[in-house]
Amino acid sequence: MHLSKKIHLSIFAFTALLAVSLSQVSSILVRTHLEIGESTIVAPFLWLTYVQNHGGIFGAFQGQGWVFALITLFILAGLVIYLIKATSLKLYNFICFGLIMGGGLSNILDRLLYGAVIDFIDIRNIPYWKYIFNTADTFIHLGIWPMLLLSLSELKHTNPVEPKNIQTPPLP
Repeated sequence: MHLSKKIHLSIFAFTALLAVSLSQVSSILVRTHLEIGESTIVAPFLWLTYVQNHGGIFGAFQGQGWVFALITLFILAGLVIYLIKATSLKLYNFICFGLIMGGGLSNILDRLLYGAVIDFIDIRNIPYWKYIFNTADTFIHLGIWPMLLLSLSELKHTNPVEPKNIQTPPLP
């Protein structure tokens, strides 16, 4: 394996470890300082509300959390294999995938340790938004969105679309 690949994989592992550690610390703090269902105001739009998600994304499929843990585990294993085998990834891919890995692992750890994902970030006063999420979910989004935007930007610059020379007949 090439040295730069080893460095990139180390950065990926460090990013994942940092994300899972910060997320697990936040879960511990919430469980230590709040009762289930209890809320505290941080700012007018930001509350901390301790809930346990026994299901999947946005609380869907309650009681089936083990299914999501298993699916996540397979996806994360595939991600590691992809990172090891891929030949043309950029540094930002490894960082973003590290955030996604850390967030995914933290949600799995919550399920294993507590039987549910510990959610507590409660954004208020947004129409139609009633979801409470956690730092693991935040890390996943901090990995997905920049990578998507950077990849699309890179694609735009490497494969510019040439406009076709379409001739239209003259109007009568």
